[in-house]
Amino acid sequence: MSSRRDFVKKTALIGTGLALAPGLSFGSTLNYSKDPLKIGLIGVGLRGTNHLNNLLLRDDVAITAICDIDERRNIIALDMIAKAGYNKPKVFAEDEYDYQNLLELPEVDAVIIATPWLWHTRMAKDAMLAGKYTGLEVSAANTMEECWDLVNTHEQTGSHLMILENVCYRRDIMAVLNMVRQNVFGELLHFRCGYQHDLRFVKLNDGKTAYGKGVEFGDKGISESAWRTQHSLLRNADVYPTHGMGPIATMCDINRGNRLMSISSMASKGVGIHNYIVKNGGAEHPNAKLKFKQGDIITSMIETANEETIIVTHDCNSPRPYSLGFRVQGSEGIWEVDGNRIYIEGKAKKPHRWDDATSWLEQYDHPLWKKYGEYAAGSGHGGMDFFVLQAFVESAKQNIAPPMDAYDAAAWSAITPLSEISIANNGESQDFPDFTRGNWVKRKPYNWIKDTY
Repeated sequence: MSSRRDFVKKTALIGTGLALAPGLSFGSTLNYSKDPLKIGLIGVGLRGTNHLNNLLLRDDVAITAICDIDERRNIIALDMIAKAGYNKPKVFAEDEYDYQNLLELPEVDAVIIATPWLWHTRMAKDAMLAGKYTGLEVSAANTMEECWDLVNTHEQTGSHLMILENVCYRRDIMAVLNMVRQNVFGELLHFRCGYQHDLRFVKLNDGKTAYGKGVEFGDKGISESAWRTQHSLLRNADVYPTHGMGPIATMCDINRGNRLMSISSMASKGVGIHNYIVKNGGAEHPNAKLKFKQGDIITSMIETANEETIIVTHDCNSPRPYSLGFRVQGSEGIWEVDGNRIYIEGKAKKPHRWDDATSWLEQYDHPLWKKYGEYAAGSGHGGMDFFVLQAFVESAKQNIAPPMDAYDAAAWSAITPLSEISIANNGESQDFPDFTRGNWVKRKPYNWIKDTY
């Protein structure tokens, strides 16, 4: 932790925002202040306190306010702040709308929103209307109306929004992005990605039974089971697409010379949560009588304006190892995360045989990871939490467009409502709106390689 604290002290002086916020290279007006960036945290649950822990290692920010309706979480956050030697922030915990009072504070420059999904867009909209630089956890929106709310409010106010998609900064993903930019795979053709993560133990937990054996949710649940499981009960859709879509969108320049055009989605039967409840709570448990609407496997096929195809999978209710299922395929080769394998035509050890990808990932290790990887250790999620937070802070300090903006938040999150409509209509293709209103044609791609220094 001390090395990371030393690092952020130095970055405040040398402007390492150039390394993590590529928007700097496109002529944005800078508003760089030597004063600490004053941040308010809306939501200090597990994800919110992870951000808090990383923020407390920085000397260029100040936590001036926190907000959570769970007083237990506020106590935890205040204890963390006190132990780090910082002043007690203002606390907002009166009711679900007390966050609006936090947004009125002049001593808050930026906010990080890490709350249940249904609150993401309304809180982000209110934050931008209040003139706050807004960091929004994933997914950013639940409905098409909310997707447009993010874009329209950004354009109306000029306030910036960054979707805090940390997987875009994962080490292997950034190495493959480096390979894409250097044309290792040739012309891009096809991608696969998704969120494949057995979350039954998260979705069903009452805090009384051994962790992973609970069968309660909603009012009787704790943490994510208090709100996340309700989506599986009521929605047949890919409700969590951005961990997969975000990295792929950066590789094929979505909203920056390319855009998402259409989507067709299908859902398998949904038996995973029911079986888990019966196994751990018994067939007579009240929750065993519920019919969960969400299919266990949601598969979406997307076409882009540049004629690439993308398959996105949501698989959170069945027993399986964790994987985001990444695959990047071009005219000259292919990489797949599962099996850590790669094949580059003319360079593979044997024709038509996979090579281990380790040496390729090391060769094309992204400059950010080469230079700052040691400082990212311990920040969470294998170090990528350091990079996404650094990008947010540096962008907010200078009041510039972030690497992943409101248009990205809308386009990636639109998979949820569009997949829901498509599934309800037997896989009928649905068109993506153009959230950039035609500007994707002229928006310059972020060069995550050249423009990092």
